[in-house]
Amino acid sequence: MATEIGMPRFGAKQLAQWLYEKNVSSIDEMTNISKAVRERLKERYEVGVHEPIERMTSVDGTEKYLFPTLSGHFIETVYIPDGERGTLCVSTQVGCKMNCLFCQTGKQGFQGNLETADILSQVSWAHREKGLTNLVFMGQGEPFDNLDNVMKALEILTADYGFAWSPKRITVSSVGLKKNLRRYLEESQCHLAISLHSPIHEQRLQLMPAERQFAIAEVVEMLKEYDFSHQRRLSFEYIVFKGVNDTEVHAKELLKLLRGLDCRVNLIRFHQIPNVDLQGTDDASMMAFRDYLTKHGLFTTVRASRGEDVFAACGLLSTKVENERPHPQPLDPSNSPGRGEKSLTPNPSPKGEGSSYTGY
Repeated sequence: MATEIGMPRFGAKQLAQWLYEKNVSSIDEMTNISKAVRERLKERYEVGVHEPIERMTSVDGTEKYLFPTLSGHFIETVYIPDGERGTLCVSTQVGCKMNCLFCQTGKQGFQGNLETADILSQVSWAHREKGLTNLVFMGQGEPFDNLDNVMKALEILTADYGFAWSPKRITVSSVGLKKNLRRYLEESQCHLAISLHSPIHEQRLQLMPAERQFAIAEVVEMLKEYDFSHQRRLSFEYIVFKGVNDTEVHAKELLKLLRGLDCRVNLIRFHQIPNVDLQGTDDASMMAFRDYLTKHGLFTTVRASRGEDVFAACGLLSTKVENERPHPQPLDPSNSPGRGEKSLTPNPSPKGEGSSYTGY
């Protein structure tokens, strides 16, 4: 792209520095690029990050943002402050195909994959606005069902030419799509979190239809082929339901299932959603469950619930209503902090047919 518009060979490096390292909000800010070249860039490209069009703030400081996507849909993204840490919960799809019983995003259905630019737009804007320290790909969607775009985003986030983040600052969550899981493990060094929720096949199948195709026992056997004893962390997410998966029987089955893996279990409180006959377990039962697992050698924590009052907590994200009703036009990305690859993205065609996005 750089040579096509008359930039020298090192022009691509210049663009990358402005887009990723300096996090510019417009092409005009690229001051070491000649004005003539900047004008040519503006004719063909724009800095492709959208600002959120809505923002909600929880009593605990958690913030939820509504972002427009390149396809004209909407997604929710959550920022979680915690002392000196600032974590962004990133979405990868509009809706989700997995249809987990306990998740509002699954009830929304599936409207499409996010482009790499959509994924990075969330990070770019929030990092400029808040100063992020960590990313968790645990928002709307199943990341490994959109693996090409997720992997491109991870490359840009961790590459020297990109954001240059350590992979240790990024965790990607999945129900366990085996083929794509293997690719992720072999091509990325970011942390991995597996949504488990029950160690018993029949019960997990009731909670998570993906168990039929991606049985947790088979996923765990595959994970045992990899080394998680060094920098990469493996964790299992476990939403605790009252009288469903919080018994000693389940704890013993978890120990049996995960034996031999260097991993941890994160217990998560269930947040009630409409028309689902599940309840969260009480604090005493959750702590007893944690203590049993820890006593028997499986490192287990209870994740603090954040942002429930603004429907930003685990399992509550949904843009079903936003994607079905008329909505204000997305903000002009050329006036927004950020970028598209973060690369430059082509300007929409004059006739408004939309545009393709390059660089991915």
